[in-house]
Amino acid sequence: MIKRIDRKALRIKKHKSIRKTVIGVTDRPRLAVFRSLHHIYAQVINDELGVTLAAASSLDPEFKAANLSGGNTAGAQKVGELVAKKALEKGITQVVFDRGGNIYHGRISALAESAREAGLSF
Repeated sequence: MIKRIDRKALRIKKHKSIRKTVIGVTDRPRLAVFRSLHHIYAQVINDELGVTLAAASSLDPEFKAANLSGGNTAGAQKVGELVAKKALEKGITQVVFDRGGNIYHGRISALAESAREAGLSF
């Protein structure tokens, strides 16, 4: 019998391990990324207060106006720009990047690079 690999459980296990060290504080909140098959979400979170300071996703009206898909790197780049713009409006310039247990590749790296280009430093 072939053993099946539960990829979601592996991602969650990696994410829990990452979250032991990656903590968003007031000075450097956490930029958390979640990726599904068709969409991508990014939030800037202050873990001390448990508050989301800025958020963007491929479901936002600004993203939909660009007529992109959240399931590819071009869409991830747009979400990175949007979340960086919203964070900069709130005066946040430095963040800690939380890749959510995903490999830093493809859509995750595209979002991170576009957030850096838009003005966030991490």
